[in-house]
Amino acid sequence: FLLVTEDLVRRRAEHNNCEIFSLEEISLHQQEIEKLEYLDKWCRDLKILYLQNNLIPKIENVSKLKKLEYLNVALNNIERIENLEGCEELKKLDLTANFIGELSSIEALKYNIHLKELFLVGNPCTEFEGYRQFVVATLHQLKYLDSKEIERSERIQALQNYPEVKQKIREQEQAYLLKRTREKEEAQRRMQERKDKKQKQMESKLGFDSPDSLQNKENCQVEGDKEQEKWRTVEDDEEDRRFWEEPTPYTPESRLETHRYIEEKRRVKDNIRESKKREKPLQMLVTAEGKVLNVNVPKLHFSLKDDEENNQIILDLAVYRHLDTSLLDVDVQPTYIRVLVKGKPFQLVLPEEVKPDSSSAKRSQTTGHLVVSMPRAKEIILAKQKVSTSIKDSDCNTVQKNARSVQVEKLEVDPSKYSFPDVTKIIQEKKRIGQGPIRLQPEKVTETKKSYADFENNEDV
Repeated sequence: FLLVTEDLVRRRAEHNNCEIFSLEEISLHQQEIEKLEYLDKWCRDLKILYLQNNLIPKIENVSKLKKLEYLNVALNNIERIENLEGCEELKKLDLTANFIGELSSIEALKYNIHLKELFLVGNPCTEFEGYRQFVVATLHQLKYLDSKEIERSERIQALQNYPEVKQKIREQEQAYLLKRTREKEEAQRRMQERKDKKQKQMESKLGFDSPDSLQNKENCQVEGDKEQEKWRTVEDDEEDRRFWEEPTPYTPESRLETHRYIEEKRRVKDNIRESKKREKPLQMLVTAEGKVLNVNVPKLHFSLKDDEENNQIILDLAVYRHLDTSLLDVDVQPTYIRVLVKGKPFQLVLPEEVKPDSSSAKRSQTTGHLVVSMPRAKEIILAKQKVSTSIKDSDCNTVQKNARSVQVEKLEVDPSKYSFPDVTKIIQEKKRIGQGPIRLQPEKVTETKKSYADFENNEDV
């Protein structure tokens, strides 16, 4: 069963910076609490305590709250008033809609001399004959009972008839307690029946049957899965209908049983939902025949550009701007590229074969996009790169300069668009030898040109 935990109290103490030792007011309503404890140790300064609409069966562990002025335990399973003698400053007590049948237990409130308001509406004791007269005559300090002011004349009359009223209340209490004993026995019996029925259902589901029937079940399992699911749903609906339509007395046991039933149904639904999530088939990326598929599970915009000048293919994938790069996993293959974005696959078949080892991936500093450059596997000699045997050395130098300027270019930054000086080029960079097929290509062209200059046609070679 659910208890009052320190984590729960801290979460409900946000208005006090999550500090519980100096807490003066806390609301723990609708938390399905089934036992009241620890609050008198953790929150000694409490003045207002809301505990309505829980499953608390007994008032306990609040007697050390000396400063407590208002206690609200409405809509719980409390059957008697007790353990409030230590709450010296208690002014208001709300016990609406509980199961208090021992009306004589209100005598424990005589010691709470500051108690002015008491609420007992919705309790079985309010149906007793002489209920109000008994409470008014017993608790002299009360000013209001069930939101109705207690007049001086009403108190005088109640005190005059007190012995007779007290006797009637005692008799009705005894009758109620006998009734409660029978209700508890009946609740115990019903609980045992439900437990036995559930046990039989579990045994039948596990299949304590003959080997032949087990074999038949195995043979029909694949075909009958959907029918079985429908049958289970119908069975659950029938059980639900029986549970809610069956007449039961309004008792703490029935209220607790209802709560347990709802909780169990919710847990079953959560388990089914979780199992369906686990059983969800993985996204197919490659067919059984080995065909690579185009997949975009993260649903990201992308563009695939053909950079003919540098003989490469560029993929621009619009990943989220603030996404951490550690959540991206790029895998370039000769015929396709796969990017895992937070575990979700993006896969694209490439129009041409590329070189995975020479490929590079970068994040754009402006948009955050992932930009993957993939050099083509086939070397393409462009028309402007074809050089005749009579080429001049000066032309070769020009080609080298152009190639070098292409390599220096930064992603999505065009220096020519800015009028202010480029401070990044104050110190001249050392000459760097490029890596990969793209950067080595101009040097190959240069060597070829030099060899053309000293070319001799030897027919013997």
